Amino acid sequence: MKKLNLIDKIVYIINAFIALMLLLSYVLPYVTPQRFAILSVLSLAVPLLILLNLLFVIYWLLKLKKQIFLSLFVLVIGYKYVTALYKYSDSKNLEDENNISVMNFNVRLFNVYNWIKEKGIETKIVDFIKSENPDIVSFQEYHPHDNVDLSFYPYKYEKLAGQRIKYGQAIFSKYPIVNSGSIEFPNTANNAIYVDILKDVDTIRIYNVHLQSLRIDAKKEELTSENSERLLKRVGATFKMQQSQTELFLEHKKRSPYKMIVCGDFNNTTNSYVYNKIKGELVDAFESAGNGFGRTFDFKYFPVRIDFILVDEAFQINNFQTFDESLSDHYPILAKVNLHE
Repeated sequence: MKKLNLIDKIVYIINAFIALMLLLSYVLPYVTPQRFAILSVLSLAVPLLILLNLLFVIYWLLKLKKQIFLSLFVLVIGYKYVTALYKYSDSKNLEDENNISVMNFNVRLFNVYNWIKEKGIETKIVDFIKSENPDIVSFQEYHPHDNVDLSFYPYKYEKLAGQRIKYGQAIFSKYPIVNSGSIEFPNTANNAIYVDILKDVDTIRIYNVHLQSLRIDAKKEELTSENSERLLKRVGATFKMQQSQTELFLEHKKRSPYKMIVCGDFNNTTNSYVYNKIKGELVDAFESAGNGFGRTFDFKYFPVRIDFILVDEAFQINNFQTFDESLSDHYPILAKVNLHE
């Protein structure tokens, strides 16, 4: 093979840097943000790093150069991370009379501040929920808007805060709620709530977890206009808070006597420490029955999945959907599950 020309040498140097970044990202689920907060920021860029390495593979393949093996090797050893980015399942959609349908949706205060320049977003969200008719809905950034009527759910638990505008997390259910509570996170409006529902003779715990927000506006040029050092420090500090919040949640979770479903907006990806810890032995419903990139957040640079439905191994996952409804800066997700006999 011919030696690399100058352009290919420059491309290869960039390729080596991108491959190294992806390789480093593989250890992030096992590294506490409190020790390496700045490194943890890489978890947000993993989808982009994977796509860039795939492009490098194609580039060197077309040129028939042995440099193809660098990105190919990194992608192969990170196979589970690569395949988690895009899923293809056999359109699993098993209808079962024992199915429990669970929706998770960060509704961004039902657009009370008119982030979306369209009237009636709050009623469109209600109409959407009515049309999908989930048994349980887990809301983040819930606000008891005057135009939001969810009275078709007979049971609910909400935990709200704020002075002028009340907001927080809420769970609405068609099944009786026999117990409920909140896990308070210090120095923030974020928290986790839970309800114990009664389904036939089974008591099932539903968690709704909202970890600290990165406060990155996907509609602004913040990633390019904000001072990068300041942005990295802020994101690193947020990841430290997420770790502390996750530890509080896990302390509560391990005391639960019931099989559980964990919903929420983790404000972090599947490559993060907090996702890895919260997931534990639970099953990610998207990875079991989802399709496509599973994008749940309206981030303009690349597909990001930060909203999750995780279920106990005792559940069978019969369906998972990500909806392309532009009613918030997040997209709703829904899973249909039932308990194994």
